[in-house]
This record gives sequence, structure tokens and C-alpha cells, in this order.
Amino acid sequence: MRLSSQHSGITSDVIIVGGGAAGLSLAHRLTEAGTTTATVVDAPDGPLRPAERTWCYWEEGPGDFEEAVSASWSRLRVHGVDGAPVTVTSSPLRYRMLRSGPFERLVHSRLAGSPGSQVVRATVDAVRDVGDGAQVLCTMPGGEALTLRARLVFDSRPVAALPPARTQLLQHFRGWFIRTAPDRFDPSIADLMDFRVPQPAHGLAFGYVLPLAPDRALVEYTQFSRAPLDTAAYDAALEHYSRAVLRLGTWTVEAVEQGVIPMTDGRFPRRAGRAVFRIGAAGGATRPATGYTFSAVQRQSRALADNLRSGRTAVPPPPHGRRALAMDAVLLRALDTGRIDGPDFFTGLFRRTPPQRLLRFLDGATTPWEEWCIGLRSPVGPMLRTAVELPFLRRRPRTAPVTAAPCETSR
Repeated sequence: MRLSSQHSGITSDVIIVGGGAAGLSLAHRLTEAGTTTATVVDAPDGPLRPAERTWCYWEEGPGDFEEAVSASWSRLRVHGVDGAPVTVTSSPLRYRMLRSGPFERLVHSRLAGSPGSQVVRATVDAVRDVGDGAQVLCTMPGGEALTLRARLVFDSRPVAALPPARTQLLQHFRGWFIRTAPDRFDPSIADLMDFRVPQPAHGLAFGYVLPLAPDRALVEYTQFSRAPLDTAAYDAALEHYSRAVLRLGTWTVEAVEQGVIPMTDGRFPRRAGRAVFRIGAAGGATRPATGYTFSAVQRQSRALADNLRSGRTAVPPPPHGRRALAMDAVLLRALDTGRIDGPDFFTGLFRRTPPQRLLRFLDGATTPWEEWCIGLRSPVGPMLRTAVELPFLRRRPRTAPVTAAPCETSR
């Protein structure tokens, strides 16, 4: 397909803005059957292109992107504030770590073999409805203007402002890819939450360790709170965690990643125009209480591709069910008000809930009965009080900016 700045016809069935997890996953689902043409518009190298990210998710058996998975674990561990570990086995599920670089290369290679699919490197200047479709106005790396048109456009770029919400927290973090001089890590087990770090006055903090080899791991410091830290504060926390808690001895930092994930009960609209829709985190795919996004992106992409192939609605399906969002809204409010102790709550979930049920709960796949059983093991009084007050609270816009582009890293 020849692209021209003067072209004004249909260039694809679908244009996907953004070549991250959501955009490439949808492109893959739409084109694997060979019945839909898709153009992915991805930012060229430069300040608009995000740094490499890490996505983690649970999956049973070999998945669609197994070739790009960096590591996986079936044993998971949480450390309480008292230092006592809780270790669970997730089998038949495995916790998988996927880096954005290998993922992008894998999906790009699949798109290259699909007729009518392409990836265009350009900066998107505007997306708008026109006639019986939508138009994407771009600037190529050399400065040339490019106009693309399709029946439908799916936009995965981060939203400029978060929607009004009753509770607005941030999951913010910085991680070091560490190599130790002696072997210090057990590659068979991942530490999801390690609360043996100093807790902030508001919110909670934990360490997170994904071992890649006996001498290599991603070591991360994470907070759930209202505002991010500066780089020096993250590095000081990582230094303390690596030296005083993990006792790593001598190490070198080979790479760094940092990010901010909104934790909000705001309602993300999935429609931005007559033929323009939002997907991924921009369309509400991030699980409000945990920050996990990748699994929801896959569910949404599969369902949306099925809808389009069947001639049903083009509006992306909700990434999370109403019950899951309602429970998350209660939990976020209870954490924000201090009615529940975050480290005790999450440690208790792992101590008192069967592993497979807990992982399904974190992924939004539990039944009402399973959720009822989990609820009985949580602080019932504070949670009920919070649930009763939520309908009477106003949704307010966020007053402080999110200082880093929302991205899902290690969550």
C-alpha cells in the first residue's frame, strides 16, 4: 500500500495509534485471520517514544507471546512487615515477565507477514472524524505531512488528564536491573510484595524482586500514594532495600526503569468520536487496585477483534467487570483514608486465600461466591463503612499532574 501526503481515501480498515502493548495486541488480533487491514502509527525515535517497559501477567500454558517472554515463575512470595514470608504455588498458572522490546519485535515480524498490515513511524498531530470514517494527521520523521484515513481508529495514547474520581492514588516506582558479584537470587521464586521497607505516612510501600538468573534480577521499589518521589528518593529507597533487606553485597546496576500508574475509580470513556475509540490504559484497562494491565489488554483485544469480524459494535468492550471495579473503588478509598493497613491487608490476602482463587481475583476472573469468601477474610467493618459512603462522594478532577506518562511496568 503506497502512502502519500495527498492521499484522501481509505488506507486501511483500521488505524491504531500507538505501538505499545494495547496497539500491537489489537493489530495482532485483527490481522491474524487475514480479513482486516490495519495500520499501526508508532512514534519515531525521540522524546515521544517511551523507554523500554516491563509487563507482567499470569497465564496457563504457552501463550501467544511465549517467544518474547524473558522469565516466568510458578512460586510467588510476599513478605509481611514482620518479615514472615508467605510462599504460594500458582500452578497451573505462571507469572510471566515480558519486555516491550522483544514483544514489539515479535509482533512486528508477524504483522510483516500479514497482507495489508503495516507499521508507520510518525508523530500523530490530530485524530478526527471525517465522512464515513476517521482521519489521522501525522508528521513523518523528515517533516513531511501524512494523512491516513480508515473506517475506524483506535487510540492507545495516554490521556491528557485523568477522569474525575472519588479516589485518585498513584502507583509509582523505580527499578534497577541488578547484577551481583556472588549469586544472590533464587530464579524459581518471584517476590511480588516485600513490606520490609519503611512505610510512608500515607499509603504503602514495598519491594519487588523478579530474578532472571542466580546473579541477575529486577529489583524495584514501589509506593501507592498521592504523589511520586524524586529520583534521589527512589534511589535511596532502592539502596536501602538492596543492602539492608536483601543483603546483596556487591552489585552493579545495568539498566533502570521508572513509571507512574494511576490508581483511580474514575470512568475512562472508550469512545472519543463517531469512529474514534480508546483502548488500553487510555480506555481503562489498568486494574485500579493493582496496576495490572497486560491481561486486560489481551481480553479486550480478543473481544474487540471478534466483534469487528462479526460486524458487531466497534466500541471496545469494558476491560474489567462492574463487580471488580466496585470492589477496587472500595479498596482504594479504604487505603486512601487509612481505614485499613495496606501491608496487613495484602499480606493477609496471600496468607488466607487459596492461591489460584487469589490470582483469579487479582485478574478479575472470580465468581461472586469466591469474592464473597475473600471479602469475609478482609477487614469487614472498615470495608463496609467505605462501601456505604462511596455513593455519596463526588467525583473530582485531579488537581496535581501525573508527572510521568502512565505505563505499566512490572505490574
